[in-house]
Formats: sequence, C-alpha cells, structure tokens
Amino acid sequence: MSDLLLSEDRDRVRTLTLNRPDQLNAFSQALYVALAEALREADEDPEVAVVLLTGTGRAFSAGTDLLEMKETAAGGDESASHGFIGLVDSLAAFSKPLVVAVNGLGLGIGVTLLGFADLVFASTAARFKTPFTTLGVAPEAASSFLFPRLIGRQNAAWMLMSGEWFSAEEAHEMGLVWRVTSPEELLVTAWDHAATLAARPISSLVAVKETMTASLRPGIEAARELENARFAELLGGPANIEALVAFAEGREADFTRLPPGV
Repeated sequence: MSDLLLSEDRDRVRTLTLNRPDQLNAFSQALYVALAEALREADEDPEVAVVLLTGTGRAFSAGTDLLEMKETAAGGDESASHGFIGLVDSLAAFSKPLVVAVNGLGLGIGVTLLGFADLVFASTAARFKTPFTTLGVAPEAASSFLFPRLIGRQNAAWMLMSGEWFSAEEAHEMGLVWRVTSPEELLVTAWDHAATLAARPISSLVAVKETMTASLRPGIEAARELENARFAELLGGPANIEALVAFAEGREADFTRLPPGV
C-alpha cells in the first residue's frame, strides 16, 4: 500500500485513510490510482466485508490537486484525467458496503464520491464544497444524477451551481450525511457501524447493495458520459484558465470580464 493511502484491517473492516495531510489530502494522479486499486483489492478480498474511508489531518480531501489540473489544462499531461476516471469506475463497481467518515474539509471529489457511499458520517468540523462553477468546469462522478436523488433537486442545484460552503449540520439536514459526531467520536462511531455491517454475511450485504443500486446504473453511466464530455470541453477554456491563474496568484477569480456567453 502506498504511503499516500494507509490501510488497516480489523474484524473484516478495511480502513483506508487518505494520507497527504500537507496537501489537505488533495488527489494527485498517484492517489487516484492508489485508492482505485485499493477499492478493487478490497472488493476481491474474501476477508473484507466493509470498507471505511477517511482522511488524515484537518481535511477529508481538498479535491483534485489544482497544480496538476493547471498542467492538464495547459496540455502538459493528457493522461491526468485517467486516474480520476479509474477511481470513479472503482467506486461505481464496488459491491460491498462503503462507509465514509468525513473528518474535515471536503471539496470536489471529496464531496462527489459521497454519492457512491452507503453510509456517511461527518465530524462537526467538516465542511463541504463543490467548486465546479468557481473553477469554470462541469460536475463530475455522476453527481449531476446522484445528488438530486440523494439530497433533492434544489439542494443539489445550489450545491453544484453556487460553489458555496456547506456545514456538517447543513449536509446532514439535506441527507448528504447520515450522522454528525464530535471530531473525537467520528472514527469510533463510523467504525462501530462498519463493524456491525461486517458481522453480517458478505453475500447478503452484496445482494442488498446490488438490489439498491442496479436500477441507478444506466443513469450513472449516462451522467458520467455527459459530465466527462462537458468537463473536457470546459477544461482549458477561458473561465477555467482564469480560475486556475487566480488560484496560483492567490486572488479571487473575476469571471465578469470574460467574453459574453462564457
């Protein structure tokens, strides 16, 4: 297991911990690949019944590493999107219960992957943001399909369109998060629930999840195809370049001076 992703097994629960605390657990290409591979391995391991995913430090994940995104937008790395796509493939295909403990900040994929979780716990210190419009890009990870069903159309519209922050309590009220705990109780609470599930027959857990998600798969695939096309179209465009340059310069992006219609 990579140092970017820690792994621990106990009582048929595999805890995976994002481990780039100095970068707020932002997803580099290597971390995308590491988590995708870890999910596939856990799915195939007959000794693992449940995966619990969390992060180290004060963030769950700050989303995609924007320095890598800037290189991709400038044409520096045409393969950089493949790690992301591979992770979403693994999340969509994961057949066992996935429990997520959001320990701190969650941005971008640090929020959208929750659409594939079966149970989400959050610390009171957690905050959530999907900065697609503030980065001048489109949604990702089938969030345009899953979020309206998970949190309601208007909540999803505001979250995906505004790029504003949501507190743990607001996320709980919307249904994005199942339970909110103190920071000290988060992992214990999430692990206890994961262990309760892990004591059940794996075959039955898999059957329950399959029956709950099978009807969603065509919608997920259609949403991902459209999202990926729109993301690729917007990546490197005027709004995205302004957002990334502003980030690098430490200022707020100004989209009002872009050409009409952008």
